[in-house]
Amino acid sequence: MHSQIFKVMDYTTEKHDKYIVLKLRDDKLNDLISSQLKVRFEELNKEGVRNIILDLTKVNYCDSSGLSAILMGNKLCKNVWGTFVICGLNVNVLRVITISQLDKVLQITPTLAEAIDIVFMDEIERELQNTEAGE
Repeated sequence: MHSQIFKVMDYTTEKHDKYIVLKLRDDKLNDLISSQLKVRFEELNKEGVRNIILDLTKVNYCDSSGLSAILMGNKLCKNVWGTFVICGLNVNVLRVITISQLDKVLQITPTLAEAIDIVFMDEIERELQNTEAGE
């Protein structure tokens, strides 16, 4: 008898006015977790969330499926003119992102406070662009 390995993603979601903080509490972002993370990003997208901060402070391992989930979250936010920021990367996860050259695509900050600043700066910039466009 084969038992399927299944792990439920451990995370918290903090909803704020202009953004959501999704904080992974698992130490590995691998194929067991990444498919669930993609589903969660899709749910947030359908709920109309434009700005997501992904806090990976607890994560110390990320594989290609984890990177794929991160890229999907980034794309979903960009598609609705939102902002996707990752914060709290440890040295191993940052190395994987850098080797994959995703540090050129993703917005990455050391702290949650800096990630929140980026979201607000982007929101202000979008509001200014809409005002200039006469919307």
